Amino acid sequence: MRFFPFTKADRILKRSDFLGISRCGIKLQNRYFIVLFCPGRFKRTRLGVTVSKKVGNAVERNRIKRIFREYFRLNRHKITGFWDINIIAKKEAAGLTSDLALLSLQKIFDKISVSHD
Repeated sequence: MRFFPFTKADRILKRSDFLGISRCGIKLQNRYFIVLFCPGRFKRTRLGVTVSKKVGNAVERNRIKRIFREYFRLNRHKITGFWDINIIAKKEAAGLTSDLALLSLQKIFDKISVSHD
């Protein structure tokens, strides 16, 4: 398996970018996550992560963010096209096991790949 680093260029960091995704983005959701995505302006797929204090304390929020980033790092090659993606954790994501979180993310990313080729 090839190593793909998760660089700063792969992240959505600006508030204006997050607002743009929420304004024009396509929304998919399941029990634990909401995913908003729209065509990217750059020649790469970028990821933004939103985990509010409703989800849990700082330790729990950071754990969820690490899971998101690692899943994206390992699976971004499966996404066709260039997208700006914002993953939002719902309150139900608190206490979620890593395996269940990865399975849930996989189902959502499969929908992005299949329905928007």
